Amino acid sequence: MLTKASHLFDDATRVTAGDSCWQGKTSPDYWAFVGPFGGCTAATILRALLEHPQRAGDPLSLTVNFCAPIAEGGFDLDVRLVKANRSSQHWCVEMTQGGGEVATLATAVFAERRPSWSHQQAKFPGAAPFEQARSFPNTPMTWTHQYDFRFVEGEPSFYGSPANPPIVAYSKQWIGDRVPRTIDMLSLTSMSDAFFGRVFLARRELVPFGTVSITTYFHAAAEELAAEDITHVLAAADARIFHRSYGDQHGELWSPSGRLLATTTQIAYFKA
Repeated sequence: MLTKASHLFDDATRVTAGDSCWQGKTSPDYWAFVGPFGGCTAATILRALLEHPQRAGDPLSLTVNFCAPIAEGGFDLDVRLVKANRSSQHWCVEMTQGGGEVATLATAVFAERRPSWSHQQAKFPGAAPFEQARSFPNTPMTWTHQYDFRFVEGEPSFYGSPANPPIVAYSKQWIGDRVPRTIDMLSLTSMSDAFFGRVFLARRELVPFGTVSITTYFHAAAEELAAEDITHVLAAADARIFHRSYGDQHGELWSPSGRLLATTTQIAYFKA
């Protein structure tokens, strides 16, 4: 196993600190059809927040709105602490390129997670162990080469005849880095966007697609996630509707021990 310092994911999400403006750059290793993989972009934004000297607490939620195509190369991150109180912080991050044009707009909430009553109502979906599941072959999108996808239900098929009528958009799969890396808040953020587009599954074909907005909610503190000491998560996702060029997605990320680590919602554009 590679150390974090030498992993492609850490290279791809590296940022350079500034007073309020931080810098980063896109990575060819995490490239989608016409721009960087959105999960990698979200993780880069979260890294800037985690490394900010004013940050206190753990991430509670992160919303990233993709306002414009992100071009290959460098970008600036304008990181601002909007409001802080005794238990939470509210942040805003703008990613700009090309002389100030906004490419993404993100908001985040950090919180001090104090001991309290705890009850996990959601039920672990269960699956055959990661080691017993078959790895999904690579797709044309470079970013997918960096992950080991092992489907338990809903394995997509992109190269046959389109489904008519559409089929269910539900999938359940294991996701881990192709080169194993211990799951932390950054990789959990990226994996929350690593579900294939629900429209691909419903239609059984690749169509033009792009995430417009994604929100990830974190349900474990950083030290709790570190204590899980895992390199893969069980990920389940579904959609409720596809209508007039947009479709939703809701997903869950679970530790192999049955702990719900994160939930995510997304609205995405498609052309079909």
